[in-house]
Amino acid sequence: MAAKKSSRRSSSPQKYGKAASKSVASAVRREKRGTLRSGKGGKGGRVTSREQAIAIGLSQARKKGAKVPRKKAA
Repeated sequence: MAAKKSSRRSSSPQKYGKAASKSVASAVRREKRGTLRSGKGGKGGRVTSREQAIAIGLSQARKKGAKVPRKKAA
């Protein structure tokens, strides 16, 4: 029988760290529960979209110093 090749990715460095993924997961969970709010100090409106929750989670991870790529210039 021929040996099966495993489909492994090239060993490129990770884009996001574990702390970043935890922060995003927490933000998405809070969005689902309806407790995640946007704006400075959470005084804005309630977050309804998943994409916005992910962005907030990444932003919080950046502030904590987690391994997260820089934001793209708008």
